[in-house]
Amino acid sequence: MALNFVTPGSAPAIATPVTTRVLIIGGYGNFGGYIARALASDANITVLIAGRSADKAQAAAVDLRATNPAEGHALDINGDLAAAFAAIRPDLVIHAAGPFQGQDHHVARAAIAAGAHYVDMADSRDFVASIGELEEAAKAAGVAVIAGASSVPCLTAALIDRYRPAFARLDGAVYGITTAQQTNTGLGTAAAVLTYVGKPFTRWSGGMARRVFGWQGLHAVRYPEIGLRLFGDCDVPDLALFPQRYPGLRELRFVAGHEIKLLHLGTWLLSWAVRAGLIGSLARCAPALLSAASLFDPLGSGRSGLHMFLSGIGHDGGPMTVRVFMIARQAHGPNIPCMPAIILARRFAAGERVAPGARPCLDLIDLDTLLGSLGGLDITTTVQGPGIDDRWPKVDGVAD
Repeated sequence: MALNFVTPGSAPAIATPVTTRVLIIGGYGNFGGYIARALASDANITVLIAGRSADKAQAAAVDLRATNPAEGHALDINGDLAAAFAAIRPDLVIHAAGPFQGQDHHVARAAIAAGAHYVDMADSRDFVASIGELEEAAKAAGVAVIAGASSVPCLTAALIDRYRPAFARLDGAVYGITTAQQTNTGLGTAAAVLTYVGKPFTRWSGGMARRVFGWQGLHAVRYPEIGLRLFGDCDVPDLALFPQRYPGLRELRFVAGHEIKLLHLGTWLLSWAVRAGLIGSLARCAPALLSAASLFDPLGSGRSGLHMFLSGIGHDGGPMTVRVFMIARQAHGPNIPCMPAIILARRFAAGERVAPGARPCLDLIDLDTLLGSLGGLDITTTVQGPGIDDRWPKVDGVAD
């Protein structure tokens, strides 16, 4: 809130609240819409919804019924961002218009030039890993530039950081996400996954980088409550960031999968066609494949999940494993990757200082804060290992 200055001898001025103007690019999409709704009730924030359609942006702004009247703006990330930001005057830009695979950092550069902080939800390996290129420009402008404020690498690093001290030596981190069939998967999310189906990338295995192919490495994981789900290898920022972050790690793997096994196997078969060169990138087929997948909705549910298996040597010298399972019901899973951006926006608006510079979203939000932000959603997390029995949600620090 602003300080109110009064000229000596004059009547006291009427206090005019000064809010943080938070621009959400992709603000009427799946992820951007959730972020906008979450921030709408914050008295310190004016929500600015932007997208290519002015009508959709303005309609979404009206529907918010925000504490401070929201604004809708037409904005194309491939257009004149300098002019757009000059007109909109954001204090913080949240970039939620994926897929980020194939994008460069021009949106972040435009935010820096406008003197605005910047946060994105990127899950693209190269995009997030290279954000440090903007370090000097961000520091010179006095703004924070944060990439990957999403499930990866923000939540996944927070989980590893929380339980790493339980190990004398952490050898492996193998984890993944299984989607719910009955959820509103956006085109950008589908296209992001399809960019690397059947395509080669490297992951850490045996203490060195080894080549794998997207959606291959077929295997199953049995979850509590939701049962057996199929998985395949996926390319995420963690695979570039974590070998240096966690020295000594010998195995690092991120996987993902569909709820419907037939759909997963269909994508797996397509990965072989891409790998053999019979099909190019599947990203251009995203609209058709997303439409076809929706036909299976009656066979699925609204339950998605995350698992993480940490392995190594315990302090007693013996082998040790920590197992994490997060279960989201009622199609609430897609809200999880939105939480880091929401938390950071609230911190900026509350006047909390985030050091200027450009970096991935690591070491900014701890696990309790992340999982505590999921209150009101039908999401539970359990963590088990030797001497470990953690559960969320918690009430006053006690497992609910």
